[in-house]
This record gives sequence, C-alpha cells and structure tokens, in this order.
Amino acid sequence: MTILQTRRRFLASAASAAALGGLSTLLPALIPGAVRPAWAAAPLRLAVERRVLEVMGKPASVFGIRQPDGTSGLFLDPGQRFLVDLANRAGEDAVIHWHGMTPPYAQDGVADANRPLIRDGASQGYDFEPRPGTHWMHSHHGLQEQRLMAAPLIVRTVEDRREDAQEVTVLLHDFTFKDPAEVLAGLTGGTMDHGDMNHGGGHGGGHGGAMPMMNHSMDMKGMGDMKGMGGMTMAAMDLNDVEYDAYLANDRTFDDPEVVRVERGGRVRLRLINGATSTAFHIELGALDGTVVAADGNPVQPVTGRRFGMVMGQRLDILVRLPDEGGAFPVLAQREGERQRTGIILATPGATVNKVAGLADGAAGPVDLSLERRLTALAPLAPRPTDAAFTIRLTGGMAPYVWTIDDRPFGEHRPLTVLKGQRVTVTMVNESPMAHPMHLHGQHFQVAALNGTALAGAVRDTVLVPMNGSATIAFDADNPGRWPLHCHNLLHMATGMMTELVCEQTI
Repeated sequence: MTILQTRRRFLASAASAAALGGLSTLLPALIPGAVRPAWAAAPLRLAVERRVLEVMGKPASVFGIRQPDGTSGLFLDPGQRFLVDLANRAGEDAVIHWHGMTPPYAQDGVADANRPLIRDGASQGYDFEPRPGTHWMHSHHGLQEQRLMAAPLIVRTVEDRREDAQEVTVLLHDFTFKDPAEVLAGLTGGTMDHGDMNHGGGHGGGHGGAMPMMNHSMDMKGMGDMKGMGGMTMAAMDLNDVEYDAYLANDRTFDDPEVVRVERGGRVRLRLINGATSTAFHIELGALDGTVVAADGNPVQPVTGRRFGMVMGQRLDILVRLPDEGGAFPVLAQREGERQRTGIILATPGATVNKVAGLADGAAGPVDLSLERRLTALAPLAPRPTDAAFTIRLTGGMAPYVWTIDDRPFGEHRPLTVLKGQRVTVTMVNESPMAHPMHLHGQHFQVAALNGTALAGAVRDTVLVPMNGSATIAFDADNPGRWPLHCHNLLHMATGMMTELVCEQTI
C-alpha cells in the first residue's frame, strides 16, 4: 500500500465520519492547509483575481479564476487528483464552488455556519478525487458570479485521450456593465442589500443583470397596454428577468469572436458550459450535425441534431465532424425568447471567416424538455426500492420579486433529511410563473420522470423544471453533509429559492 492510498483512505474516513454531529471538529482534516507533508504532490495553483475585460469596445472590471500562466480554470488529466491551492486576490472575501464535483462536504466551496469564506489575501487547499467530465467552477457568494468569477473545470478520461477529436471548451455568460446589486434592487424594489443575499451566513448566492424586464418580448408599446401585474396572464410572461448588455462565449461577443482553427474532415468535441447568471440558450450548429455524448459530465446514449437547449448550470458534450472541403462554421448560442446570440467560430485552414451578426433573424422560443426526454444514461442507477421520497413546490413570483420553495425562502426552509445509503427521490413541482434549472450539490442524480411521465433519463446535477411542470430525480445518498438544492438562476437563488438535502450517517 502506498502513502497516497493511505492518505486517500484518511480523507475518505474523515468525510464519512462527518455526520452532522461534531462536523465542525472535522473541518481541519477535511480541508488540507498550507502546510503539507513532504511526500505530498505539489498542488496546482489557482487564483481569484480582478481583471479588465473589453466588451463591445468598452473596458469592464470583472473577476477571473486563473492559473499562474493565465489559463482560465483547470484541465485535469486521467487519474489526476483535484489537489489545488486557491489564493483569493479578489480584493474581497470569496468562495468557489466546484460545480459538478462531489467532494467531501467541507470542500464543496459553499460558505455556511460550518464553512467560512476565504478571506481576501488568504489561501485554501483542496484535495479530493475529481469526477470526470465537463464541469465548471464559480463563486457561491454574493454578486461575484455575475461579475465573471467563473471558469471551466474539465476532468478528462482515458477514453477522452483515445478519442480522435479536438477538444474545444466554451463557457457562456450573460454580462452587465452595471453594478449587479443595482439591478437586483430594481427587481426587488430595493428591499435587499448585499447581506440579505447570503441569507444570514448561509449558502451565499450570486445574481445580477443590466435592466429589469417583466416580459421576454415586451417592448415599451407592450408595457403601455399593461393594466398592472394583475391584469396580465402569467403564462405569457417571464422567460427572462433582465436585459443584459452582452452575451459572451469565452469572454467575447460576435463583435470579436473566438476563431478556433480545426482540421478539414476532423472531429471536434465541444465542451459547452452555460455559466450565465439567468439566461438559457439554444445551441445552434448551423450546417454541422452534432451528437450529444454527455450531459453535466456524465455519458449518455448518443443523441443527434443541430439544435440543443441548455439552461443555467448545465453542460453538454457534443461531437461534430467538419466536412472534408472545410470552411468556417459558427457555433451559436441564442438566448431563449430573444434574438441575441453569442458563440465561437470553427474554421479550417484558409477558410474565409465572415462576420456573424449578434442578432438572429427571429426570436428563439423557450428552452424546453425536448432534449431532456431523449437523453438516456450510459451508466444508470441500479434498480432498487425507494427509501425516502420527497415532493417540493417551486413557488414565488415577479411581484414581489421573491422566489421560494414551499413558499419558504432560504433561512426559513425545511431541509430534506436522508440517511447515507438510502435511495432517494425528489419530485419538484413548479407552481411559479417561470421555469427553474434546479441544481443539487454533493450528489449526481438520474432524471426519473418529467411532467409525471417516468423515464430512465440522464445522470446529471442540474435539471430544468418548466412552468406548470415537474421533474423527479433519483439518487443514492452516498455523500454525508448539508447540500444545497437550489435554482441556478442566481437571481432566484438570491431571493430565496434554495433548500438543503441533509445526508446523515447511518447509525
């Protein structure tokens, strides 16, 4: 037995011992500090930093999560541990959530009563077995994610290395030049402040926007026809909360898009990440046929097409083959309900790259469950009886701008308590006037039913629950701790749409 194996066992034992009683006493063991044994591998270094980004010709002060050489995020090789020292140079306290990872509770990157924020100027160590696939990292505190405190987190497999495909990672964002707190205040009527958005020291949320909007397609003429909120049909409203100044793909708009050089006749694996704060996108491949091979980092039975929906927090791996004659091929991300779009361009050698308009010819419809219904996990849950079943209601609305679960904002929530090893189902019923991408920390789940129809769907960590619809997820609770279950529209999470799954040790 090697020393590394012994250390892994120690970390696993500490994590499994972290039942809710006495959890705080185990935190030093769960989070490696700056002092490491001489035999330990050198950690990878990441820093949360401020940077200036030019958007549509204007400078903007934003955040980044970068390696010393400037690489955004992390790209891990097969078998490589998530052994990371994270330095906070943001000028303010921060915490980074490893979205898609299932680490021990204390290393999830969420601040709560047991897990402090990383103070400005301090560093924090992490050491756990990473989960393969396309994932990402982002702030889970205050307004920071809206200010681009996010980056890719890619964990490659041996199969990825054997695959004859060029990898292209695309991180999508919505962007505002304004202070996001000002925009949220416009939505809430100024009833929230910075402190409110962390719900009394609980799981902090980000949020933001550029201009509050009450209808995805309503212009000023339409607003003149309003007879107050009560005079409107809610079903006709609320695809989007706000209008943004720009939509970004790898920090760029179609004013100056990223052009990725690819081979004629070659294959490309697109690793697409919807890191937007409150925007769902339609992925449009144009002349290329695409095959979805993974959802939220988990392999699925291949699904082909040219148009795929992605809500906030979700990831899709899509394989495309370039034609032998070559050319330039935009990969578009169009905002649901709108004409705005962003993306990148795949171009073979010598191809003419024409300008792509930032507005499509027509508005896109809502992102729906059409793709979700077609996805089937390659490694589904083993059949077994359900030990714990829950139903929660997604509630709240635009006026007042408060989003809740079972009519309770986070802080007044009722946790879902399970025992380690139990098969758990959670049915989420959406009674609110907007769709919600619901994300669970600490566990990956299989989509077990959509709108009451059972299916053996994808294994993932974020699922869309449409307006007037429902989604049921199933998983085996194998990771003790207090795990947020929340809407990944961060405006909604910030105003209360979050609860916790509390996974306790068996006795």
